[in-house]
This record gives sequence, C-alpha cells and structure tokens, in this order.
Amino acid sequence: MATQVVMPKLSPTMEEGQLARWLKKEGDKVSVGEPIAEVDTDKATMEMQALGTGVLRKILIKEGETAPLGQIIAIIAEPDEDISGLVGKAESGQAENKERIEHKVEAGGGGAEQELAQVVPGGERTQETVKGAPLRGDTGGAPSSQIQDNSAQESREASGNGSSISAGEGRRLIVSPLAARMAADAGINLRTLTGSGPGGRIVKKDIEAAMQTVSQQQPQAVRAAEAHAYQQPQVQGASAYRDEPMTQMRQTIARRLTTSLGPIPHFFLTSEIEMDQAAEMRRRINELDPQLKISINDIIIKVAAAALIQHPQVNASLQERSLRYYESADIGVAVAIEDGLITPVVRAAERKTLSQIASEVRELAERARSRKLRPEEYTGATFSISNLGTLGIDEFTAVINPPEAAILAVGAMTPKPVVRDGEIVVRQLMRVTMSCDHRVIDGATGARFLQTFKRILENPLYLIV
Repeated sequence: MATQVVMPKLSPTMEEGQLARWLKKEGDKVSVGEPIAEVDTDKATMEMQALGTGVLRKILIKEGETAPLGQIIAIIAEPDEDISGLVGKAESGQAENKERIEHKVEAGGGGAEQELAQVVPGGERTQETVKGAPLRGDTGGAPSSQIQDNSAQESREASGNGSSISAGEGRRLIVSPLAARMAADAGINLRTLTGSGPGGRIVKKDIEAAMQTVSQQQPQAVRAAEAHAYQQPQVQGASAYRDEPMTQMRQTIARRLTTSLGPIPHFFLTSEIEMDQAAEMRRRINELDPQLKISINDIIIKVAAAALIQHPQVNASLQERSLRYYESADIGVAVAIEDGLITPVVRAAERKTLSQIASEVRELAERARSRKLRPEEYTGATFSISNLGTLGIDEFTAVINPPEAAILAVGAMTPKPVVRDGEIVVRQLMRVTMSCDHRVIDGATGARFLQTFKRILENPLYLIV
C-alpha cells in the first residue's frame, strides 16, 4: 500500500520546511526509518525518515522549495502500484494550501505573507500581487473574486496569450508564497519577471535568476557611480548593496523578537562582580586536569543555576492564566552560528558538576554550529545566558526569549582599579545585566537574585557549602 510522505513537524516552532536535499531519487528503494531527505527548519537541518517501505515513486517538491506542515511532498509505493490518484490528491492539496494563504491575506490575516507582500513598480508593497489581482495601472483584468487558483486554471493560462505578468496586457500576477517572500526581501520588481512555472507562475528559481542578474550588474553600476562621483565630487552617491533572502532561522529570529521586546515589558538590572576568586578557582581546576578545559562561562552557568534554585520566582514563565515555576534550572546558552543565534540547553545545571557542564556546552555548541541539534536540545530553557565578553564587550542588554522570564547578558572580565580598605587595588571586574519580564519578576525579586548570583560568583566556595 502506498505511503504519503508529508512535510513533518521537526521542531516545536516549525511552521514550514525547506527541502534542502533529497537523499533518495525517484526509483530508489527505501525502508522504514531510512533517511530520505534533509529539511531546513527554523533552527537546524534535520533528516526526514521514511515511514513506509517500497520505492520512492514520486517526488512532488524540488530541492530548495518550501512546503507547509502536512503537505504531501513525495509518495512511496510498490513498483507496479497505481499512484495516479495520490498524485492528483497531492497536487490539488498544494493548490488548496496556496488558496488558503491567498484568502488569508485578502482577509487581512496573512501574517508573514501579508507583511512580505510583493514589490511592484514604485517600490510599493501590495497585497494585490499575493492574491492575484491585476497589477496597478493595468486594465481589463478580472476582479480577484473571479480568480481561480488551481491546476486547471494555470494550464489554461499557460496555453493562453503570452506571459501572465506582461505589462499592459491586463494579466494577473501568479506567484508562489516562497517566491513572494524572496522577491520582497530582495526588492525585486515582479512586473519585470516572466514566470517559468505553470501558467506563468513565478517560482523560486525565477527569483534566484533575477537576483543573479542583479549581482552581475552591480559591478558595472558601481563603476558608473564612481565615474559620476569623480565628475561631480560634491555629490555623494548611494552605496551599492546586495540583498539575500532570509534563511528559515533568521525569519524565526525576526518573528520571535517582535513577540518579545514589544509585547514583553522589559526592565534591566546591572551588577558589577569581582571575578578574582572565580578566575583563580578556574586556573587551579585546569591545572589539576588540563583536559577539563573549564571556562569562566561554565562557572557562570553553574552559579546561575544555583541562584535560580534559591530564587524560583526568577526560574519561571508566564502562561495564559498562570505563572509556571520550574523545579530544575535548564539553562539556555546563546551560541552564535552562521545564520544567527541558537540557545542549546544545559538541563538541570544545578545538579551537574563543572566538568559535566563544560563537556556538555562544548559538545552542544559544536553540533549547533553544524546544525545538528535535535529540537529537545535547543527548546524548553527556563533561563538564558548570553556572553559577549569573549568578544570584548564590556556591557550590553539582551532580549528575553519567550516564554522565559529573564536572560543574563555577560560582559568582559577586565582588570580595573578599585578602592578597598582605603587603598587602590586592581581587581578583575565583570558587569552583568539581567533583562526581566516585569509581568513575572518584580524589581526587588530580580535584585535579590543578582545579589545571590554575585555573592556566589565572588566566593565560589558557596557552591559546595
């Protein structure tokens, strides 16, 4: 019996997936549990496994294309099995998914699709190009309520007169959701393109070709601008630039940050901490066993976990009608990767030794940079730490990662002169700033947490008392 391969939910925040690479081709035999494709989610590249045994009879989306959760993307069946019905069902399902997106945009609830509506002449963004209405300035186009977006309609338009987006012909603009996002991000005028998809539909490869053309033309444009600037030195020309489509990860970061800094009422608490004893403890531990490679950040994670257990009001999150207090300190550790930022989680850090934390953080960070983390390894933190001290940043504020109630921003450890017992001495000082969700944490609550954090970090023996 044939098996429908659908776009799976590979992470809790995933809404769609981009097919990065097919590991099997049409006609290949596959078995249950065997990897058949790699999918780019919002956080990682993950393998998709076959849920049936047979032959990969039909691949319905190409590498680089995006599909929403649940969309049929391939069919596994016996070599002689009739799959025409399933193929027809899959194609009609894709048309229905597109139609739902367009109706959602038309109704004003399009979310990302509405925000990333296409660029049209004059640089305007308009919903009309998403829902398929006639281009502005065109005449003779049918109203959007009369537009049918299905395979039959596209076939009729493909066999009709010319391109569906030719200027001055009153033709409707047909564009895939992925191409819509890419064109909006790249600032590409869709009216200048001829779609290569069914019925003149503009698809991903059309946008990529347009972007390639723009990138090739830019050096000439730069030389022309330089020549013009030389002839008229008093005029400053605009800088040349290039646009690249956002990755799934960067789109998710952008979406989540807009649900954080705006809706969440942040307040910030800063404390300066003497790190001499913590630095000395780290030095002695690494002298005993150089293989441990304990870092200052490992100590900060351990101390933060201990402080969270003493102050459960900070180790909390806001639910719809309640506050949730966590029994363990699951610390998210911000790791910078090529596409953005990800926070692998050290579970129950309060119960782990420094050597265990150090080993786990190194292993998680390495797999984060190679996009091999599993969803359970980067979701569900109760508190996060972002350390930019290694990059020479003295002090900064971080944005809370919902639904967590706080995040600690750690600056550089720097020798500075301070007054102690009436004398000027040099101490290793480090500034930390905690961003707090005021709906969960009050100022005094956050201050008491930082007092405990500072006391333990300045006197690490508290960790064994």
